[in-house]
Amino acid sequence: MANDAKQTGTTTPQEDENKLIAERKAKLDALREGDKSNGHPNDFRREHKASDLQTAHGEKDKATLAELAMPVSVAGRVVRRGGPFVGVQDSSGSIQVYLGKKLQKESKDWIHLDMGDIIGASGLLQKSGKGDLYVEVNDIADLRILTKSLRPLPDKFHGLADQEIRYRQRYVDLIANQDTRKTFVLRSKIVNSIRNYLAQKDFMEVETPMLQVIPGGATAKPFETHHNALGIDMFLRIAPELYLKRLVVGGYERVFEINRNFRNEGLSTRHNPEFTMIEFYQAYADFHDLMNLTEDMLRTVALEVLGTTDIKSTKKNADGEVISETIYDFSQPFIRMSMVEAVMKYNPSFDAAVFEDAENNLETLKAYAKQVGVPDSPQQSTWGAGKYLCEIFEATAEEQLDQPTFITAYPWEVSPLARRNDDNPFVTDRFEFFVGGRELANGFSELNDAQDQKERFLKQVAEKDAGDDEAMHFDADYITALEYGLPPTAGEGIGIDRLVMLFTDSPSIRDVILFPHMKPQA
Repeated sequence: MANDAKQTGTTTPQEDENKLIAERKAKLDALREGDKSNGHPNDFRREHKASDLQTAHGEKDKATLAELAMPVSVAGRVVRRGGPFVGVQDSSGSIQVYLGKKLQKESKDWIHLDMGDIIGASGLLQKSGKGDLYVEVNDIADLRILTKSLRPLPDKFHGLADQEIRYRQRYVDLIANQDTRKTFVLRSKIVNSIRNYLAQKDFMEVETPMLQVIPGGATAKPFETHHNALGIDMFLRIAPELYLKRLVVGGYERVFEINRNFRNEGLSTRHNPEFTMIEFYQAYADFHDLMNLTEDMLRTVALEVLGTTDIKSTKKNADGEVISETIYDFSQPFIRMSMVEAVMKYNPSFDAAVFEDAENNLETLKAYAKQVGVPDSPQQSTWGAGKYLCEIFEATAEEQLDQPTFITAYPWEVSPLARRNDDNPFVTDRFEFFVGGRELANGFSELNDAQDQKERFLKQVAEKDAGDDEAMHFDADYITALEYGLPPTAGEGIGIDRLVMLFTDSPSIRDVILFPHMKPQA
């Protein structure tokens, strides 16, 4: 392509960009001359934010503002140029700066200004004939280039659509896309709302280790590392659960942690190997209490952050056009059904008696699993009836759980940390919470029988020995903690990333993680 460019007298995009960068560097060199700050002044102090000015004075007419003669001082990034008008964007919004005739006449320094530069401007607040607020700057001393942008913003700056650039260079995405900025503001508000809700319920926020000798609390493949000083291999945590329950053993009856977890698994629109969860544990409570708490908490968060309990979800085609829209109603009581009830609802042709007595119908469950397309697994020889039931549920029912739904009564075989149900020991007092076919939360009455927990850990070890690299390790210290006595306790984890996806109507988990994991560029 370079040869073609030379032959045709054109230049490549890379050559054009290099030329623009060189021109901007030359402008920076000019700004450096005689400047003690070396072209990067740090003595300008902003006194007003764009949104505050728009709120306080946006409704005033042109004559009123002229009469007020109100001096203001703003700062931000140049995102628009139109003759003497310059659009400046700060963290709150945008406002225009007008380069007055006096400034243009008496100084040419303003010609150093480019799209992307960060400037400070002081002057009188005015309103244009079109009704837009602007800051009129007439003295070159009142227009300061605080940081020269050496790289030009992308050609399609407003509404930057290149997903590759948006994810790899999130800083450019945040500059260019107002919707992206709003998403991460909402994310922060959601986390703060959850934190405040739990604090009001007398939960204490704690921190537990991210580097662990034994990864536990979930079934997942961990990331491994090595601690040089201790001379031991360690793991990045896959969940904080076992440490949080140790704290309940120690006497903290209500604890929570907003935590980063790491699971060495695949990437998808719903999975990132590094993700955020909140886990909370309440002594003298069971899984019913946590379902009630979860329902009230999510309804409260929706009202506080979004101002509504109607959560909108849209599906778009390849051109970005909306093809369908669904409203998830958080104002109504959430649906509650057992895993068996869900399987029978979406597989009415199956024999209900098989699922009601699953333990004694393993071969039939195997046949049903094959019938619904459950893929073969190298660990299938270790699967019991509970595992097959769960696989059938995931294959046929999970994605159809549209409105807010709690699925309960998970088999003990797929719930190594949950308490068995007193009336039916085949299942546990566990739930998972789904909206739009996506799992958002997992909670249960905690297993506080040390002997039962030891047996389940041993079964997990057997599955690991059979080749399941997501099975749990045996944690002897946790068994010791249980032997001191864990009070009746319920615990839950909520995926913050997926919750933000739901509340912001984002199609991919990468849209709600500031810096998602991606393959390095060549």
